[in-house]
Amino acid sequence: MKKLINFLFEIGMLKKTPRTGYQFLGSGQESVAEHSFRTAVIGYVLSLQEPGADPLKTTLMCLFHDLHEARTGDHNYVNKRYVKVNEEKALRHLAEGLPFGEEIISLAREFNSGDTIEASLSKDADQLDLIIELKEQEDLGNKYAREWLNYAVKRLHTKTAKEIAQEILSTDSTDWWFDKNTDWWVNGPSEDPKQ
Repeated sequence: MKKLINFLFEIGMLKKTPRTGYQFLGSGQESVAEHSFRTAVIGYVLSLQEPGADPLKTTLMCLFHDLHEARTGDHNYVNKRYVKVNEEKALRHLAEGLPFGEEIISLAREFNSGDTIEASLSKDADQLDLIIELKEQEDLGNKYAREWLNYAVKRLHTKTAKEIAQEILSTDSTDWWFDKNTDWWVNGPSEDPKQ
């Protein structure tokens, strides 16, 4: 039980571990935990679109893909040119003694190998989360976000992920809540119960 509790405290570090690429972009910020959450949701959605894919396995792979960063921190593309992170060692130490430790290690290895449909979908989910973040930054005026978007889109593997990326790029990040085709923003809420 103690090992489980320590594990739960340790994964809490992901809420405090910043994704470091934003310091180079010049705007935006998120924790590894925030990134992993939306990546897991995206992975689930992608897996439902792909015949034969296992949604649970894909979702878990996405959820755990950056678990090692509780120990190693996040290393962006510039960092990775100079620093070698031993993900395997960090995961082995993290998972040691956990009843599901081998499953976590196995999922991480599969993610890194990219050899299964679930791994491809998980890697695409990881990139789609970045693409969404970059699109939000572009919509807020960061001109460098467009350049980063071009590279992130090229990393996608599956047809579905590529289609989703194109839709993200053509959608204003505020469209989900800011309906510009209504007078609500001028006149306030209507008494009409249908609205």
